[in-house]
Amino acid sequence: MLRYLLLEIRRTYRDRRFVFFTIAIPVGFYLLWSNIFAKGDMDPETGLDAKTYLLVSMAAFGALGASLTTTGARLAAERHGGWLRQLQVTPLRPWAVITAKVLASMCLALPAVVLVGLAAVLTQHVHLSAGEWAGLIGVMWIGTLPFAALGTLIGSLVGPDAAQPLTVACYMILAILGGMWMSVSILPKTMRTIAHWTPSNRFADLGWSVVAGHVPPASDALILAGWTAVLGTLAIAAYRRATVRS
Repeated sequence: MLRYLLLEIRRTYRDRRFVFFTIAIPVGFYLLWSNIFAKGDMDPETGLDAKTYLLVSMAAFGALGASLTTTGARLAAERHGGWLRQLQVTPLRPWAVITAKVLASMCLALPAVVLVGLAAVLTQHVHLSAGEWAGLIGVMWIGTLPFAALGTLIGSLVGPDAAQPLTVACYMILAILGGMWMSVSILPKTMRTIAHWTPSNRFADLGWSVVAGHVPPASDALILAGWTAVLGTLAIAAYRRATVRS
């Protein structure tokens, strides 16, 4: 499995234009919005100033996008191109294939988080302690698990033509409900209630809690773990079904 994981990581980074835009978009959005809202008020939900709130928002946005978009469309293309048939003759079990793809996609999420943080330090002089930086990077990396699992689920269920728009739609919806583009506090009450149970909102909340100097609530970790377990199980089942049909 380790060799296959290393292969998946190399394949993930091979498309340099895709890697560039996956990382550059959240950094660019941070530079744009942090300058527009440089003197913005404190966020009522987190108590953070705009530049620090946006640091977490755009790091989460980048990590979510990297982990989700590197799995769905690619896996669907592999099904269409016959790569899954090649994997079927190897000793790799379906859970091992899905695990390797999830971990490989997480390797692209990490630089997105780090570079948004670097932009925050260099352009907006955001100051966090070493422990807060380590905590933020750690939770932003581990917290991408359910989104990588969702990407593999999409790639196992639909064809390459449908995988890309479906992935983008999930990306946008999760970003909005996660509070990555705007504070959840300004959403209608029903949407706020729904947002609280989404993995993207709990994912971002982990980061906001860390940079605010608070211990992240256990509910965030439990909701993310629940989504990871459900989506991971569905992804493995869908992959098995896809390989049977291949």
